[in-house]
Amino acid sequence: MNLRQAIKATVTASLFISSAAIAPASISQIEKQKLPDLGNEGASLISNQHEYDLGRTWLMQFRRQAPIVNDPLLTDYLEHLLYKLAANSELVDRRLDLVVVDNPTMNAFAVPGGVVGVHNGLFKFAENEDQLSSVLAHELAHLSQRHFARRVEQQQAAYLPTMAGLLAGLVLAATAGGGAGIAAITATQAAALQSQLNYSRQNEQEADRIGMLTMVKTGMSPDAVGDMFEQMLSGSRYSRGNVPEFLLTHPVTTSRIADARGRAANLPPMKLNDNFDYHLMQTRVKLHFTTNNTAAITEFRSRLKNPKLDKDISLYGLALALSRDGQFNEADESFNYLRQKNPSSIAYIVGQAELWTDAGYVDKAKELLRKQLRYNPDNHPLSMAYIETLRRQGEFDQAESLLTEHITSRKTDPQLWYQLAEIRGLKGNIIGLHEARAEYYMLNGAANMATEQLGYGLNLAKNDKIASQRMQQRIREIQLWIEKVGG
Repeated sequence: MNLRQAIKATVTASLFISSAAIAPASISQIEKQKLPDLGNEGASLISNQHEYDLGRTWLMQFRRQAPIVNDPLLTDYLEHLLYKLAANSELVDRRLDLVVVDNPTMNAFAVPGGVVGVHNGLFKFAENEDQLSSVLAHELAHLSQRHFARRVEQQQAAYLPTMAGLLAGLVLAATAGGGAGIAAITATQAAALQSQLNYSRQNEQEADRIGMLTMVKTGMSPDAVGDMFEQMLSGSRYSRGNVPEFLLTHPVTTSRIADARGRAANLPPMKLNDNFDYHLMQTRVKLHFTTNNTAAITEFRSRLKNPKLDKDISLYGLALALSRDGQFNEADESFNYLRQKNPSSIAYIVGQAELWTDAGYVDKAKELLRKQLRYNPDNHPLSMAYIETLRRQGEFDQAESLLTEHITSRKTDPQLWYQLAEIRGLKGNIIGLHEARAEYYMLNGAANMATEQLGYGLNLAKNDKIASQRMQQRIREIQLWIEKVGG
């Protein structure tokens, strides 16, 4: 099975997520994790590069259909955590792409080729960083052991439906939440799934074991694995009959919890890594999903009075809620207090800078961020907040220059290309606008729309030989890509 055929099936699934596509999707999410240890034989069928190419094309299609989080602070935190775990994992190919899905459900997934997905709703269930890390380490173990390649070795004919169904199922989970996928499985399909369950269990056990070792090597507590399993089961009790998608693909039983507890007991004891930054990100996520801002303010004020809860975390949540509500003075006082205690906190700095920007004190925000970037050059959340202040003040040339430079280290982030297009449009650089839009569309799996944008740019660049050549070359590259994946 070649890359063109595989990706074409994936693209087809992305375009037709009907009841027929949904059912195999839910199955494939479990099937993809079902094989016993086949050594290196799986690698003979699917190379690392083949998996990588397939994964990036899959990611393009997924981005096009799923709601993606645009929060530089949260993304940056998760990326650093993921890469820290990967450095201590058994991954050989550590080219990873993280996608954060804006969905309140409990879910995470790994896709062949180094794509790791996390629903931001996972922060609502994980009590600390180690628990969240147990999920990420587990997903990295699926990748390091190349469970997908093993499945292909076992059952080559399932390659196309597995990848196509995987896209359909994860899009369904991202847009509709858990439960919908499993509800679409017919009796026949359920019977087939049951026949493959033994492999799935073995596969999960392997990922549990290797993921736990990754955590220990990273300096995290192995006890967090069992703790997270308990949180998953607890969370499922309040799902109103809908089983969380994560538990469909990673079934948690009392025996699995006991097994995790037993393995952890035989490993060197590690102190729980209760990272403070995790709780800041958790607070951001919880506020993100809160629709009643008045109620959120009331809740955070109440938390401040609770001696069992961390005051600074509650105050951070209150400051964000007040800022969102336009109560800038009190929010500013809260951020001042927090920054006095921890002047280097990126979350506090960005929070106060965004507050000042929204309140009309853009110069003040810009100066704060400019100063902080001296100590943290290329920091993603600081850079994006600084670029926003430049945009607000109409300093489009500098904003474009800095964003263009920042993109060099984040070329696969579609949101940056989108913002670059916006800034170029405001600046009057219409040719550059079309070029940036083309990259945005490519990263979202819309190659035809990308070439269309470049065509618009070419029409405007008739007298600009360098720009014309650059866009013509990019069109040729996109056309080659279309031919590679089957158009």
